[in-house]
Amino acid sequence: MGEVARRAGVAAGTIYVHYADKDSLILTVYAEVKRDLGMAAAAGWESGVPPEKRFLGAWHRVHAHLVERPERARFLLQLEASPYARVVHEIDDEVAGIWSAMTASLGDILVDLPADVLYNLALGPAVSLAAGAGGSPVDVSTLDTVARGCWRSITR
Repeated sequence: MGEVARRAGVAAGTIYVHYADKDSLILTVYAEVKRDLGMAAAAGWESGVPPEKRFLGAWHRVHAHLVERPERARFLLQLEASPYARVVHEIDDEVAGIWSAMTASLGDILVDLPADVLYNLALGPAVSLAAGAGGSPVDVSTLDTVARGCWRSITR
């Protein structure tokens, strides 16, 4: 918390005015990052567009959103592989409204899997690539191939 306060240019006590503890701060940031990610995905979701095209557009918007702020992608990867992963389900339930609204319009073409598994299959690679997990930047053709692979992994 001291490091956060130092970087924010405020006294350490100021952080505690807004957040009870480190866990509260981390979970608040997680909720904000996930909400923004959902908003990026949903930004161009149009019901009149074929489902695959809708999904591919959302996938690319998520990736582009995180490429602009790769620290957010790295934060998601790190948090979801940490002990915090057990407590983020409550936050994910709040954010799930956006994902549910999008996937509901896909009807019966989605594989019958829990929402978190569908989310990870659908968007996990976009997050990993944006975080730089593969090393160097990825070309558009490869991004398209990965996005289509994600589509195939979640559809019948």
